[in-house]
Amino acid sequence: MAKAPDVSLSASVTELTRRRRIGILLICSMSLLIVGLDVTIVNVALPQIGRSFHAPLSGLQWTVDAYTLVLASLLMLSGSTADRVGRRRTFILGLVTFSAGSLLCSVAPTLTMLIIFRMMQAVGGSMLNPVAMSIITNTFTNPRERAQAIGVWGAVVGVSMALGPVVGGLLVSAVGWQSVFWINVPIGLAAVFLAARYIPESKALVARKVDVPGQALIVVFLASLTYGIIEAPNRGWGSPWILASLGIAVVALVGLVTWERRVNEPLIDLRFFQSVPFSSATIIAVASFGSLGGFLFLNTLYLQDVKGLSALHAGIDTLPMAVMVMALPPLSGRIVGHRGSRIPLAIAGVAMAVSSLMLVGLTTTTSFAWLFAAYVVFGIGFGFVNAPITNAAVSGMPRAQAGVASAVASTSRQIGSTLGVAVAGVLVAASVARGGHLSFAVASRAGWWTLFGCAIAIFVLGLVATTPWAKQTAQRTAQALNPEFLEEHTP
Repeated sequence: MAKAPDVSLSASVTELTRRRRIGILLICSMSLLIVGLDVTIVNVALPQIGRSFHAPLSGLQWTVDAYTLVLASLLMLSGSTADRVGRRRTFILGLVTFSAGSLLCSVAPTLTMLIIFRMMQAVGGSMLNPVAMSIITNTFTNPRERAQAIGVWGAVVGVSMALGPVVGGLLVSAVGWQSVFWINVPIGLAAVFLAARYIPESKALVARKVDVPGQALIVVFLASLTYGIIEAPNRGWGSPWILASLGIAVVALVGLVTWERRVNEPLIDLRFFQSVPFSSATIIAVASFGSLGGFLFLNTLYLQDVKGLSALHAGIDTLPMAVMVMALPPLSGRIVGHRGSRIPLAIAGVAMAVSSLMLVGLTTTTSFAWLFAAYVVFGIGFGFVNAPITNAAVSGMPRAQAGVASAVASTSRQIGSTLGVAVAGVLVAASVARGGHLSFAVASRAGWWTLFGCAIAIFVLGLVATTPWAKQTAQRTAQALNPEFLEEHTP
């Protein structure tokens, strides 16, 4: 398919100075900062939210998953919309919506209203990270420079994770859970001002149509799957509601694949998945962010409900992991730029597997030194995984569809986070149901074994995706999608 030229490439982006490009990277990173802060801060606040609203475990799962579910459902629509109507315009609208949703979350009178406002946050959030990544992709056109920029972008995940637990713990302890949403508002408004002033508008020259059936099928698939997993412990796996929900998810998935293969302008161009590195990166994103979601969910409840720590102390205890996630992505990005993805993915898989094994045997008396070591090792693994995922997602793809390509990777991350929280919570609930009065520490062991399996998948796919055969499939896919710019592909 012939590549449609990108407005941004023929106009202002090619004329940007290095200082201006770095400024754009920092502004775009602010969106990742508030989204990352929101995830870690809300996790720290979960025990107090549960006590405030007398919420069951499933209610806490929905507090997290209502956000990630809506986010995952809309990311690809937002990415393609940004390519069509303008990336800066979509980015600013997302910042405003996310900030407004955060403010409403802080005044939610009931758990139901909090979940609804979290969904509003997610609508805004869906317009941030994939669109910001699309802006970065079109700003940094040199493959090596782009890989390094993605490394910096990934480091912001660590910054948000490092700040989130400590700042969130301090706010929860001093003011209450409502305050954890306030911090998003000033950062969001500052990003709105800077984006309007310094980021040039860009969009694809040829507008893509909105794939309404495809978007609807994605929403139905993710919503029914998540509902079935979270509510199964309460209703029973044999419940007609659960069986119907999971059946609807299967039908929606089959319908989505069938429809996307037939439509002229699909929401998801399935040809992307002919590239083994791209397909592997998608699965690795689900596995790695599923591990992160499960890790944060299980550890937050363990530290506060089992160890009896305050929200602030629990946040400080997870700081070693966050520091690793903050420090290592730039190094991972440089390795990807110079040596490819195999080394970072191998390190990520091994480290996350070791960490999960260290946490399988948690008890009420596990020492903080052991926890510290396990958190550091997990942080090392997750710190190396993000840059190769993102680089594989955007390398070789047409810049006219950069928003869609990066949104697939972002959607995979959010699907992973959603499933990580849902599955971890279900496994804990199932263990408690079987064992009667099992402690949370013992009940969480099935969750840690699941995270170990995710780590093994990361390691194996990292090796497969970097073979000469896999690189050839990426080159063929890039040529089919973008023959005029094949040289942009980075193995």
